[in-house]
Parts: sequence; structure tokens; C-alpha cells
Amino acid sequence: MVAVCVVLSILGGRLVYIQVIRAGTLQFRASEQWHRDLPLMARRGNIIDRNGQIMVESVPTYSVYVRPVAVTNPELVASTLSGLLDVSHATVLNRATNRGASEWLLKMQVDRPIATQVIAAGLDGVFLSQTYRRTYPLGAVGGQVLGIVSVDNRGQEGLEAFYNSTLAGRDGRVASPSDLRGRPRQDGREYYFPSTPGFDLHLHVDAGVQNILQTALAKALYDHNAYQVGGLVMCIQTGGIVASAAAPFFDMNNQPRDDVKTLMAQGRNQPIVNVFEPGSTFKILTLAIALELGLTDESDKFHCNGHKFVQGERVRCWKTKGHGSMTLAEGIRNSCNVVMMDLSSRIGVQRYYEFLKRFGIGVKSGVDFYGESAGLVLPIQYVREVDLARIGFGQAIATSPVQFSAAVAAVVGDGILRTPRFVDRVAQSGTTVTSPTRGRVVSTQTSARVRELLYGVVRDGSGKNASVPGFAIGGKTGTAQKYEDGIIAQGKYISSFISFLSVQGVPRYLVFFYVDQPSRMGYYGSIVAAPYVGQIFKSMVEHLNLPPDPNLMPSQNQLAIVTIPSIAGLHVLDAIKVLRAKGFHVEVSGENSIATGTFPIAGEQLRRGSPVVIRTT
Repeated sequence: MVAVCVVLSILGGRLVYIQVIRAGTLQFRASEQWHRDLPLMARRGNIIDRNGQIMVESVPTYSVYVRPVAVTNPELVASTLSGLLDVSHATVLNRATNRGASEWLLKMQVDRPIATQVIAAGLDGVFLSQTYRRTYPLGAVGGQVLGIVSVDNRGQEGLEAFYNSTLAGRDGRVASPSDLRGRPRQDGREYYFPSTPGFDLHLHVDAGVQNILQTALAKALYDHNAYQVGGLVMCIQTGGIVASAAAPFFDMNNQPRDDVKTLMAQGRNQPIVNVFEPGSTFKILTLAIALELGLTDESDKFHCNGHKFVQGERVRCWKTKGHGSMTLAEGIRNSCNVVMMDLSSRIGVQRYYEFLKRFGIGVKSGVDFYGESAGLVLPIQYVREVDLARIGFGQAIATSPVQFSAAVAAVVGDGILRTPRFVDRVAQSGTTVTSPTRGRVVSTQTSARVRELLYGVVRDGSGKNASVPGFAIGGKTGTAQKYEDGIIAQGKYISSFISFLSVQGVPRYLVFFYVDQPSRMGYYGSIVAAPYVGQIFKSMVEHLNLPPDPNLMPSQNQLAIVTIPSIAGLHVLDAIKVLRAKGFHVEVSGENSIATGTFPIAGEQLRRGSPVVIRTT
């Protein structure tokens, strides 16, 4: 009796386990044997700019399947579907008769009119399920920010990839009754499990500003026959990225899927993932550190004879003949390397690196985008005094445009470093994507002093081409060397300009614009990059309807158009006098004492105060 009781207990326990504990699992497995599933793709969330403009959306399409065991007339299926789906007759016939799988996918993302014709044909063994395809109402605008999606509705690049789990939703399915061989049954019950759509993303990006930026990038790419041209627009007060792109780019509705190299090269958001030496634009940070530590002020005097010896090495200024004696403000307007070497020497390696850490240089900014680099910063234990001298004016260090833009936005804003963000909020979920602050980098007083000095660069210096009547604009030009295989690539430069626009005394927008390997018309940032920033700001104030300051409207003398005179054959000093007498801001390229020409060339007409480069080689 004991043995019988034990056996009955075991059998009873097993029965309870099967009938109660595993009941749901076994019922599901049994149902799978007597049903065939068709997937229902979830509608992917829209991506919307800050003004409510849809930048990417999902439109319904269909996938067409064939189940060989249910096909009664393979030849009819092949002849009908090959024409409708643009798939070869042999392929359709093979899949309609090949019972190696219960069902075969014939084609994805079939538009509604074609799907309607497939249904109307009434073919046995042919089934459709709903899918979606991404479409881009604005074409190429914002494509590198938005990113790309695979045919199975998964984000692969850009915001589509970073926020894939938010956008994707949850797929559903339709379970249709069938026998064990997959043939439809009429006596079963069909189950419908609806899909759950993804959430919409609302961006800081302004599609209008994005279009303005991309128009300027495309023009600069053509004008200078450059390898690449990139730019970024950031809201200084929030850290939101208003626009970002690099030319060349493609229409998102006509992606080069058959050319992976082009797809990857032109599909990447280079201002986020690219890294290069900032050049003279980095002088903004050196200036801010020196002012914050009280190591210089506007009354400070400097002297540049074209170079400075540091640890026995001769480190040159970009103007090899030197700038002579000058104030701090003149040193900034002249972009003098010697001034920055003096300031970085006063700061010292330890304090300089403490501020680099504050500025977020050498670490990722935390932007909501994959592929960002931390940049390249020499470990402090290996930094010599001569290395610091070069870092002070933007060499021997590399940053990404987004990392550097965030640091400069903090310096010229309110002194607070913010994490850059593309996404403002997630619709339906009620989630706001914050731009967390990362600490104070400089005081508000230092920030105001830096702004005033940078206003002077645009008002009276090399950034004149970026000015917009009625608005206070500050900035800094930059020209950086390029490296290939670890050595300087002779004759290859990255010309850049970082600038900010204030409205009624409040810094509002920052633009970083760079031209990679310009091959026409020189390589100075004042000529190659600054004019396009001016075009961007001019279009932005009109698009955003920003009010001008009447006190900042230029005089008729400042608006005067002046013709560049010929100075070929003159001594450089005489050529400088001639051009300055015409009201131009003058820069010199080369080390010879005789001028060979100018850039822009003699005879061109520019606004009074515009930069002109004297060629001496």
C-alpha cells in the first residue's frame, strides 16, 4: 500500500504539473502546431522638429508570403506575382513549390495599390502582413541626424539607432488555423495580437535652421572644392542642438543602399563623430582660463616677433614676421600664437589640465548619439612646456566639434557646461530628455569679458565676414593642420570659425563651421569659413524673427563697398598700408618680403573692414 501510495502521489504530482503549472506553455505549443503566424510590424514613432514639422514618419506597406503546401496552382501564382512584385518568374515558382520551409517571403514593403491587386487576385497559398516604410518629407534635410532604418524596422544609425527602443514599438501577429502541414483550416479560430506603436520624438532641431545650415555647407563644398564641410548650431541657453550636418549628403528618400561606402560616409553625422585639431579656435579656452585665474586683463601688453623659444624649440606664430606690440584685445583679434604661448606659460600644465577637465575636453560630451569620440589629449605626465605652448593655440590636441562647441557655449554663455541634446521630449510617454548641467567652468564675469573680446574679432578683426547688421556677434577663426599616418600632411588644412549670436545682450546661438581641405581660394578661416557663418546667422535671424538692436546698425561708411587694389610687387609693409587705407583687415601669408597678390584677388569688391590676405609666395 505504501508503494502504491507513492506511485499515485508521483503520478498525481506529475498530472498537476502538466495540467496546471505547464498548462499555458503546452497550450501555446499545441496552438503553434495548429496555427501559422503572420507578423504585424509595429508603426515606428515619428521624429518631429521643435516647431511640429514631421522630419520622418512611417507609412503602411505590406509583406507578401507564399505557403507552398497551400498553393493549388503554382504556375498561376508565379505568373501573377512576378509581374506585380517585380520578382522573377523562376524565383516565385521555386518558392511556391519548395516545401523545404512552411512559408517563404517574396517581397517586403509592397505599397498599398500593389497589395490591393495581390489580394484581388485571390491566389491560394499567398498571404500578406502589414509592415511600414520610413519616409522623409524634407528629403535630405536632417538626414544625418535622423539616421537610417533597416527593412525590418530597426534603427541602424543616428537618432533612429540611439532611440530605437523608444521608436520601435512592439510587433504583433495574426495566428491563422492550419493543419500540421500548414494548410489552412476552416474550422479553427483566428487569433489577433495587435502591435503597439512606438513613441514620437520631439527634437531641439529646427528643420528651417537645419536647411539653412545644409545650404551653406553645400555652397562651401562647391566653392572650395573641399573634401568635406561640416557644421553645428547649438542653443547656448539649453544645450539643445538646433542643426548638425556635413556635406556631401544624400536625399533620405533615395538612399544609396547599393553603395555601402557612400551610404556610410555620407550618412554619418560628422560633427558628432569626427575629431581634429581645433587650431586657433581653441584660443578661446586659453583666454578664458587666463582671465578666470587673474593672470591677464585688458590692459596687458604683449610683443610678437613671429616666434617664441620654448625649451630651446622655436615655435612660430602664424604671422612669421610678427605682430609687434599689442594689447590683449589686439592679440585676440590678430589671433597671435605668441600671446597664447605667453598665457599658457603663466597658467602652467597642472592648472591648464584642471580646466580642460572642467571644459569636458578629453571626455565624451554625453550627447544622445552613438559614435562620439572623447578626442585626443596628451596624458599630463608626458606634457612638456613646449607641448603646453602648442596646446595653448590649438595644436597637439584634438576635439570633436560637438565637444568643443559645448565648451565654448559654456564660456560665452553663463559659464555653465551643459550636455548637448538632440531630443527634447518623448511624446505619449510624457518624458522630457533633459540637458543636465556638468558644473560651472568660469564665472559670469569671465564669461562676459570673453564675449566682449570675441565681439571685437567680428567687429574689427578676422571675423568681419560673419557680421550681421543689428546683432552682436562674436567668434574666432581657426586654421589647423591635418595629419596622415601620424605626420603632418603638407598643404592640407581644416579651416574653421566658431561664432555666437546675442539677442538683446543674451547669447542665444552658437555656430561651429569647418571646411576640410579647401583647395581653392586659400585656407584661412577668415576667408574660407567665416563668410558662410555670416550667411547662416543672417538667414537664422530672418527665419526665427529675431529683433535687431538699432544701436548696432552699421553706419553708411561701414556698409561701403570697396574694390581691392592691386599690390603685386610691393613690399609687404607698403602693401599693408595700401590695403588698410582702403579699410580692409589685413593678414599676410608666407615669409617673403614682396607681395605677389591678394586673396580675394585684386578687382573684387568687398564691404569695408573685410579680411584680405596678402600672398608673398
